[in-house]
Amino acid sequence: MSGVIYLQPGREKSLKRKHPWIFSKAIKKVKGNPGLGDTVSVYDADGKFLAIAAYSPQSQIRARVWSFDENTIVDTDFFYNRLKQALSLRDYVIDEGGLTGFRLCAAESDGLPGITIDKFDNYLVCQLLSAGAERHKGELVQALIKLFPGCNVYERSDVDVRKKEGLEPITGVLHGNAPTEPVRIMENGLALEVDILGGHKTGFYLDQRDSRNALSRFSKDKTVLNCFSYTGTFSLYALKAGCEKVTNVDVSESALAIAKRNVEHNNLDLSKVDFIKQDVFKLLREYREKGVQFDTIVMDPPKFADSKAQLTGACRGYKDINMIAMQILKPGGTLLTFSCSGLMEQNLFQKVVADAALDAGRELRIMERLNQAPDHPIAGEYPEGFYLKGLICKVL
Repeated sequence: MSGVIYLQPGREKSLKRKHPWIFSKAIKKVKGNPGLGDTVSVYDADGKFLAIAAYSPQSQIRARVWSFDENTIVDTDFFYNRLKQALSLRDYVIDEGGLTGFRLCAAESDGLPGITIDKFDNYLVCQLLSAGAERHKGELVQALIKLFPGCNVYERSDVDVRKKEGLEPITGVLHGNAPTEPVRIMENGLALEVDILGGHKTGFYLDQRDSRNALSRFSKDKTVLNCFSYTGTFSLYALKAGCEKVTNVDVSESALAIAKRNVEHNNLDLSKVDFIKQDVFKLLREYREKGVQFDTIVMDPPKFADSKAQLTGACRGYKDINMIAMQILKPGGTLLTFSCSGLMEQNLFQKVVADAALDAGRELRIMERLNQAPDHPIAGEYPEGFYLKGLICKVL
C-alpha cells in the first residue's frame, strides 16, 4: 500500500453500506504520501479497516473503492476476475439479442470505478475516467487480452471530466490495431456501424437498445420523427417495423452519413427516410409554424446537465423541447422522450415532461417507463449508476 486514509468520526457509514466513493471532507488524515491513483487502505476513526481504494489527491472524490476485502491485491488477476464476472452477468443479454456489441464493464456498477469498456466486434473500447483506472491501465489491458485473445484494445478517454482527477484527455491504441474504418456490429438482427475513432462516447449508444426495440411497437404505418438521431439506429427499428416515413435530424453530417449507410446495410427502403442536418430546437419550431405533424416522435437529446449548478437550466431545456414536440404530434400520437443526465432524477424528469404537456395545451398519458439496457447494470449500493430515464407517452 502507498498510504493509509483515516476518516472523520461518523463518515464511515456509506462505506459500511458498500458505496464506493470517499469524499475529501470525509477524510481526517492521510498517512504516507500516496500519489495519483495509488492504492490506499481506508480505516474509520477508531482504526477499523473499511476498504482498499485508489487515491486521487486532486478530486473531490478523494478515493474510489476497489474492494472491501483487506487481502485484495489490485493486479492483473484482480481485473481479470472482475471482468470475467461482468461478462458472465451479461451472457443472457448477449445471447437474446445476438449481440456483437455490448457494454462489458459499467464502472462502479461492476466494481471497477471509473472504467467503462464497450465491446464492438473484435474491438474493446475503454474510457478511463479515474486516477486508479489510469494508474492500473497496463494490468487492465493484460486482463482484457487474457479474457478476449485476439481482440484489439483502443482508448477513448477524450473527456474533460478526467481533468477533475488531474488527468489529461487521451485516445489511442492500447493493444493491437486501430480500426481503419467504422466497425459493424449486430443488434437484434440489425447491422449497425460504429465510429470508434470519432463517434460520441466510445463510438455508439449501446444503452438505448431496449428503447429502440420499444419504438417498433409505435412505428407500423406511422410517420416518425427521430430527433438527435446520431447514426439513425432508432430509425432502423422504425423501418423494420414498417413505418410510412422516418425523419432523422442531427447537427452532425458524419453521423447522418453513417445513418444512411446503416439503412443500406440492412436493405431497408431508403426512399422512406429523410436526413436533415439542422439544430433540433430550430427545426421543431419551424415544423410548428408550418403545421407539420407526426404520429411518433423520439426525443433523445444529449446530456443537458453535468453538474447540480446546471440542473435548473437543464429542466428548462427538457421542458421546452418536449413542449414543442407535443405540439407537433398528431392527437393520440406517441412520444418517446429521454434524459441521460444522471443528476436528473426520474420523478423530476416526469414532472418536467408533465409541465411541458400543460404548456403545450395537451393531455399526457405515461404508458411505459424505459431504462438503460441491462448490460448497463445498476449496483444496489450505487444508485448513481441509474442515469437513463425514458417515458413512452400518449399525447391527446
